[in-house]
Amino acid sequence: MDPRFTELAKQLVRYSTSLKKGEKILIDLVDTPEDMAIALVREVRSRKGIPFVRLGTNRISRELLLGATDEQYKLTGKHLLMEMKDMDAYIAIRGSHNITETSDVAADKMATAMKHIRKVLDHRVKKTKWCVLRWPHPAMAQQAGMSTEAFEDFYFDVCLLDYKSFLPAMNHLKNLMEKTDQVHIKNKGTDLRFSIKDIPAIVCGGNYNIPDGEVFTAPIKNSVEGVITHNAPTIYRGIAFDGIKLIFEKGKIVKAEAAGGKTKELNKILDTDAGARYVGEFALGFNPIIREPMRDILFDEKIAGSFHFTPGQAYEEADNGNRSGVHWDMVTIQRPDYGGGEIFFDDKLIRKNGKFLAKNLAKLNG
Repeated sequence: MDPRFTELAKQLVRYSTSLKKGEKILIDLVDTPEDMAIALVREVRSRKGIPFVRLGTNRISRELLLGATDEQYKLTGKHLLMEMKDMDAYIAIRGSHNITETSDVAADKMATAMKHIRKVLDHRVKKTKWCVLRWPHPAMAQQAGMSTEAFEDFYFDVCLLDYKSFLPAMNHLKNLMEKTDQVHIKNKGTDLRFSIKDIPAIVCGGNYNIPDGEVFTAPIKNSVEGVITHNAPTIYRGIAFDGIKLIFEKGKIVKAEAAGGKTKELNKILDTDAGARYVGEFALGFNPIIREPMRDILFDEKIAGSFHFTPGQAYEEADNGNRSGVHWDMVTIQRPDYGGGEIFFDDKLIRKNGKFLAKNLAKLNG
């Protein structure tokens, strides 16, 4: 077994989920090697926890989704929720041999499934200790423009980062955000203003996602005004998008465009429900190892010198009241090699060209 599997299992069980003696944990793996499942089971047992394992594949999930019905996913959701209620912790690893595997699943079929699975996700987030991450298949290496071996090395470097060492600076950023009312963001194609007053800021330091490295909050729902142009590619519901431009009035996306003839598909997703045209999250990303986008949001949303703005569902920990079946993190990189940019909190420049200016935030500059 690759020794990095064992080290990753230790990171996930001991640090991310802090598993205790007697706690039950669901290990939910999709297109992930059996050796990683075995490493996790062994580590759980070394902590005197109780492991449960579920294995799946994206091809089977796609086949089920193609014919999704209310009856099918209502029962599926019921059984999954019963299982989740028995768990104290949850680790999910998602591999993908083809990142566009579900691109031909009709939007209404996807919405049917998500409607019934949402309760399972909500319970997992609220009631368990959880961590979610990807697995480095060659398809991901191809997305990143890297060889398989080089990408695997990058993946394990990112996942095994000493996240704990970043927590003091992350907490300083959290405190700064919670004191802030008005945010102003400027970069090429972006001039955006909104308020985050009295909405909590949440530190993400390797406890819920691996890789990690962000602090997030949410804009007051109706406060967003202006235009934003995202310079990082993205993928949502199996469809790849580039050059997304959104115009906001009173918090709502009133115009949305995407490059490459994808404007229609973009608007179809934003028309999923009333909340999909409002924003549920604003976050600053600063993982020092992640530098380039690869159409995988668990990596891209943590890119050094980036921020993301999220049409759709708000997290209850930082809640602005927006509800939606959509949660789409769209990323903009503000480092000089991506055109630079500025972020102001209450008219004070706090980050320029992807670098925080305050000394107590310097650790977050990589």
